[in-house]
Formats: sequence, C-alpha cells, structure tokens
Amino acid sequence: MTDRDASPERPERPEGSMTLLDHLDELRSVLLHSLISALAAAGVCWFFSQRILDLLVQPLTSTGQHVYFHQPVEAFLTRMKIALVCGLFLVLPYVLWRVYRFIMPGLYRRERKTVAPLLIASAGLFYTGVGFAYVILIPKVVAFMLSFATDQMLPLIGIGAYFAFVARLCLAFGLVFELPLVVFLLSALGIVHPRLLLKWWRYALVTIVIFSAVLTPPDVLSQLLMAGPVMILYLGSVLIAMVVTRRRERDRDDPEGH
Repeated sequence: MTDRDASPERPERPEGSMTLLDHLDELRSVLLHSLISALAAAGVCWFFSQRILDLLVQPLTSTGQHVYFHQPVEAFLTRMKIALVCGLFLVLPYVLWRVYRFIMPGLYRRERKTVAPLLIASAGLFYTGVGFAYVILIPKVVAFMLSFATDQMLPLIGIGAYFAFVARLCLAFGLVFELPLVVFLLSALGIVHPRLLLKWWRYALVTIVIFSAVLTPPDVLSQLLMAGPVMILYLGSVLIAMVVTRRRERDRDDPEGH
C-alpha cells in the first residue's frame, strides 16, 4: 500500500462507480423532478397570483396610477407568468439540493463540506438581490420615471410590460449579487488575486456602470442605484479574496497545519 492510499486527507470516493448511462439517467431524474416541483409550485402560486400581482404593482398604484391590459388574454397570461416565476423562485433551494445530491458522489469528503455552504450562500445572495430590487430600487425608479408625465402626456402602462420591467430588474439584481461568491471561487482556485482586483478597480467601476446601463431602464437613477451596491459588493469581494488567498497561501506553506 502506498502512502497516497493510506492518506486520511484523500478519502476514497463512494463505492459502486456509475457508468455514463447511469449518470445520464440520474441527470434526467434531477431535471425531471426539478421541472415537476417547479410546475407544482407554479400551480400553488396560481391561486395567489392575484395577491402577488397586487404586491408587484403596489409601487405604481401608490403613486395614484393604474395598470391596464391591452389584449383580452394579456391579464391571464401575466398571471400565468407570475405563477411560473414565483414557482421557480420557491423551488430554487430544492433544485440546488438536487444538484448537490447529483454531484456529491463524485466529491471527496472535504469538497462536500465546501459545496453545501456554497449552494446555500448562492441561494441567499440571489434572494437578497431580488429583495433589494423590489423593496428599494423599483419604487424609486417608478416614481422617478412617472415624474416626467405632463398634463398632455399621461402614462398608460400595460400590465405585461410592467411585469417584464419588474422581473428583469429582480433577475438582474439576483444575478449581480452573486459577485462575492464568484470572486470567492476564483480566489479559492488561485485564478484571481486581491492585488489584481485592487489594481483594476477603475476598470471594474467602468464595467459595472456599463452593465448597469444595459441591465436597467435608460435613466440615471436606476443605473446609479444598481452601480452603487454592485461597487460595494466588488469591494467586499476584494476583502473576501484577501482572506481566501491568505488562507490558501498559509495552507500551501504549511500543509500539515503546524
């Protein structure tokens, strides 16, 4: 028996290796169960879709405005979209758990302890970004854009367009708030160094402003409300990279933890 075989730091993978067809069958099961759970959650959300719709339009109705549907089927389709999106939103932790169960047999014991917290952090950051967009950004953006109305130019906002506007902002912020997790992974893999992140902060600021202009409506307020928090996330990611890099270098210099 070699030293590598006896090393407790490199535990063997679970017994019973799977063939390619077994992996494909397991992947099909994960996708199927995720789809079924999303559709089931969407079915439940349908019964609450009117209440959810009232919450979504609250930033608009609080200004004294109303939403309209311009086609007979538009209101029904919008409620269907709300049910589907909210269903996916609710089952996200379950989908991530199924993904974790799928990749877990191929991970070592130490890797399993790392992946699970990362999945939890990913869901938490996404929910935080969506909440930030809905609670803070959208009411301010809606009020700002409606301020351009005049006596001769009144808003007539369709529910389909309004829902697309809200969903786009929430999705954009949910994805952007994953930045600290992405930097953590890149730092753990040694791809990104904190000195590099600090050196490129000006380029990062320009990139963030450009992405904010692309992902948000064409007004300065919404772009600033997105660029500001993202820049704070970037600076927080630099601190995360410092901690991770320092720990990785310490483990490399002293692999036995002396």
